[in-house]
Amino acid sequence: MNLDHLQLFVRVAATHNISAAGTELGLSAAVASSYINKLEQSLGVRLLHRTTRKVALTEEGMTLLPHAESLLAQVEVTKAAVGSGSVTPSGTLRITAPASFGCTHLMPRMSEFLARYPDLKLDLRFTDTVVDLVEGGFDVAIRNSALKDSSLIARKLAPDQRILTASPAYLAQHGTPQTPAELKQHQCLSLIGLEHWQFADGELSIRPQGPLRTDNGTALKQACVAGLGIAISATWSVYQELQRGELVQVLAQYPLYNQAAVWAVYPSSQLLAPKVRAFIDFFADAYGDPPYWDRALIGCSANS
Repeated sequence: MNLDHLQLFVRVAATHNISAAGTELGLSAAVASSYINKLEQSLGVRLLHRTTRKVALTEEGMTLLPHAESLLAQVEVTKAAVGSGSVTPSGTLRITAPASFGCTHLMPRMSEFLARYPDLKLDLRFTDTVVDLVEGGFDVAIRNSALKDSSLIARKLAPDQRILTASPAYLAQHGTPQTPAELKQHQCLSLIGLEHWQFADGELSIRPQGPLRTDNGTALKQACVAGLGIAISATWSVYQELQRGELVQVLAQYPLYNQAAVWAVYPSSQLLAPKVRAFIDFFADAYGDPPYWDRALIGCSANS
């Protein structure tokens, strides 16, 4: 597979015009067209739908694009390692992240990130489903859990502190639990994947029972604020509600067992491209140590 052909294909995907992409790379329209033809022949698939006005990627072309971008980025990193080539972050950075965290702690800072790296474009996929980075063609993923996949390289961006929360209205109606055992008499809200509440002393664990079970952290928080019950919450998710008094921490003297953190992960099979390093460094610095959401909670009162 010819790297020049791949480079042209990536530019065609961005411009939707073979001639314009060829001009960017110093190629005539005829040569550019021949490059695309040769790439399609080498792969045995059609990559582009061609019309008289523009081109569009076929399904196979859309599948190839992130892998082509990743390969070209690795080539740049390899060149930089031996003292040649550009290491300026550029191209498309494909990111996947949990929906709640992405909307709350990635999106508000993306304008600053893009202002710092104007040659970058972002392809963001926010989902609470853990996706395969290699199969999906992603450059980096945000994960907020204990890591199990040894094929990934991870950098910790921030701690992911978990606490029990409830609304003042719920506690006024149902009372405040004084020990973990008392949770069995309370309405407890469940997040799928966190349905076994274990406390740090290791002597007690609770399987919560209550009126609601969901796979979305934002929905869980909203239910908790609405007074439906007690929930496990990440401090990055509920710090503003705690500041405003819409939620309070319960059983603060009984910390939960927790191995989670906010991680940036990328495949170990890939060199760390400049765009990925820029993303990781930027957000690690933006969150701080301790992260701003935990700093904001200093002084907030907790129910016990």
